[in-house]
Amino acid sequence: MQLVEDLADRHELISDLFKQPKSPEEWEQYKLSDEQVAHFHEHGYVSGIKLLDESQINVLRKELEEIRDPKHPAHELFYEFHGNQSTDPNTVLFHSLGHWRITEGFHDILWNPAFTMAASQLLGNNNVRFWHDQLFCKPSNHGGVVAWHQDYSFWIRTMPMQHLTCWTGLDDATTENGCLYYVPGSHKWGLLQKPELAGKMEGLMEFMTDEQKANFNPVPIELKKGYGSFHHPLMIHGSYENKSEFSRRAFVLNVFSDGTLSDTDGEMLRGTPIRVPKGEKMDGKFFPLLFDKK
Repeated sequence: MQLVEDLADRHELISDLFKQPKSPEEWEQYKLSDEQVAHFHEHGYVSGIKLLDESQINVLRKELEEIRDPKHPAHELFYEFHGNQSTDPNTVLFHSLGHWRITEGFHDILWNPAFTMAASQLLGNNNVRFWHDQLFCKPSNHGGVVAWHQDYSFWIRTMPMQHLTCWTGLDDATTENGCLYYVPGSHKWGLLQKPELAGKMEGLMEFMTDEQKANFNPVPIELKKGYGSFHHPLMIHGSYENKSEFSRRAFVLNVFSDGTLSDTDGEMLRGTPIRVPKGEKMDGKFFPLLFDKK
């Protein structure tokens, strides 16, 4: 029987895919500008951040194809694995959580300095702790939607709300192949009820006020592969079908400020045995510290 290593036990870079800066000067190259940070706080997002080079993209693409096989020897380490989560039988949306436990590349992407530095800045220059990862893959011609939603509506098991999401493409993302859309300013609308994530695109509308519907003006976030977009936990976002001849593969990293607490005695993450007693700090094996501002 093949032994499988759970990479969640290792809270540091384990490959040579990324290099950890060793001085404040080396960290400077990864800092967002004041204008980028201000854009995030005003509009709820900032995009066009280069996070990966060509060689890193190729490594992650290769790993993605390997772990999409349900017969992969480390398959049991996924939190969730949906070969197709779409509720429309005519479309496909691959979605998974927990792959950071399986391959070196998807493990080390958590400690990518271009990601962790920006995340710290957007979280108010705080220390950054990992929440969970995701993969979203839309095949050519019949890729499914990700319905309009707010991330925090799925995360109310933690408090206070001091979370952040980063979306990064492994393919060029365009309006034709199902790129991400944001509704600028919607992070100031408060928490709405959650819809079915891979269900009806407009499902969230039934939970919105007339004023919110009148100000519902989505903008497409087209990105070259290797570039990312960060958004606020209350930002309304989603993505339409992929009807193009090209795939749209992407991964998502979700983080929060160190010091975030559990708000439940129940299940913390679906598909895992993780329990953090209500009121206790989120830390330990599954929630490693990614960035220490010291």
